[in-house]
Amino acid sequence: MSQSISEIQEEIIDEFSMFDDWMQRYEYMISLGKSLPLIDEKYKTDDYLIKGCQSKVWVHAALEGDQLIFKADSDAIITKGIIAILIRVFSHQKPEDIMEADTSFIDEIGLKEHLSPTRANGLVSMIKQIKLYAIAFRTQLNQ
Repeated sequence: MSQSISEIQEEIIDEFSMFDDWMQRYEYMISLGKSLPLIDEKYKTDDYLIKGCQSKVWVHAALEGDQLIFKADSDAIITKGIIAILIRVFSHQKPEDIMEADTSFIDEIGLKEHLSPTRANGLVSMIKQIKLYAIAFRTQLNQ
């Protein structure tokens, strides 16, 4: 049985609470970004680019059974870490669970307050895009 979105979010909050300062948290995010499974080059096009991000972020979603699988990449190391966290939370989840998911864990780990305004906007855009994919695939599932 896979973990629920809230269980994964709790895990991430616990992991981030182990670090004393933001430099350590940034380093941890960078390492998460480096462990992100590579996205197929064919998805690194404008069709998969998230609008509203200062750096380039590509997100691809596919349905496997009744779960969405996300792959992503970014040309910026911090942004890649942010999308790695989001993919960990939302990949292998049902579209309706993604649509209804609370994202307050981002505030709990202090991410939003430690990002530049443009990165914080990018984070919001990434979440919005992931939820839009969930809406599209839920519609597809219900047909």
